[in-house]
Amino acid sequence: MRALCWAGAGELAVREVPDPELRNGHDVIVRVRQSATCGGDLPLLAGRVPFLAVGDVLGHEFLGEVVEVGPEVRRHRVGDRVVVCSSVSCGSCWYCRRELPSCCDNGSADPALAEAVWGHPTGGAFGQPRAMGGFAGSHAEYVRVPYADVGAFTVPEPVSDDRALFASDAAPAGWMGADLGGVRPGDVVAVWGAGAVGQLTARAARLLGAERVIVVDAEDDRLRMAQRYAGAETIDHRLADVPTELRERTGGRGPDVCVEAVGAAWDGSGPRSLADRLTGGAERPAAVREAVHACRKGGSVFLLGEFTGVVDAFPLGTVTNKGLTVRGARQHGQRYIPMLLERMARDELRTEHLATHRLPLDRGAEGYALFRDRADGCVRVVLTPDAPG
Repeated sequence: MRALCWAGAGELAVREVPDPELRNGHDVIVRVRQSATCGGDLPLLAGRVPFLAVGDVLGHEFLGEVVEVGPEVRRHRVGDRVVVCSSVSCGSCWYCRRELPSCCDNGSADPALAEAVWGHPTGGAFGQPRAMGGFAGSHAEYVRVPYADVGAFTVPEPVSDDRALFASDAAPAGWMGADLGGVRPGDVVAVWGAGAVGQLTARAARLLGAERVIVVDAEDDRLRMAQRYAGAETIDHRLADVPTELRERTGGRGPDVCVEAVGAAWDGSGPRSLADRLTGGAERPAAVREAVHACRKGGSVFLLGEFTGVVDAFPLGTVTNKGLTVRGARQHGQRYIPMLLERMARDELRTEHLATHRLPLDRGAEGYALFRDRADGCVRVVLTPDAPG
């Protein structure tokens, strides 16, 4: 089958790779109908993540049709249209039973390596190297889905592919940021980043009862989307001192909840040494620092961005002196996807506007260049394996 593979720092190529096969009774094979680019892929594309190998298939946000079912699968059958959670978890370990599926003990193909890197084995993810799961990605014609009864969800008939696609990763990530960030009715919420995850965080905050949501970014088209689809106020950080502006808009206090949805975007530099990649090269995420300084005393900061290691110059003194709660997680999609699909079916949650560009899989490298450079107003590129090149 054809798949979009990493071919070296900054390079992608469509190659022929072996078709996936069932490996245990809980697997299904899904024929991919749509797969989306994601900001979490950019450090991979740049070669900044350890243990990534040439030929690894990228992609983790996808929707498709079940074409083969393992004998232990109970919730799916051939022909089902499913959206698949980007993270992989078993559904039965201590963490999964406590609705923390991305912390799963059994979701990684190489738990010993994950433990060496992160201190504990963590749940896996599609399209990631061995330390983060080791499962082949979704930018392909077919994908093997382990623990299918846990991570694949039948799409309700009224929900289109274009809408359901984002229930795989962006929508549950955004909902988690608002939910675990502690958004309550009447809150003022600030979100850094107006990409897909930031916009869906803003929408989730509104649905959870936030009185006001303020989105910070520097892309005019994304800020307009946040206003239109999430009902958010906006700040262009090129034109304002963000903490000062947020204090002025909140009676001098600052937001109750601040959500960072920017992450470690690729800066265009080449691959680092293995030591730097293992530690993240002392990333300096400006949005995280700004969120900590802007948040009101006693407020909450939630980190949604994809960081690969250590972070330098973190304002820990500000956290303690202001009494902040700081949390972060890889998205617990299995916890939220059924509810999100129901909201999509009721038209409470719309996501199709995020798919600003559509290309066949064979033009995947071109799609990632558009996405990486935010060219032509690109928010997300949707790749379709069966579309003509």
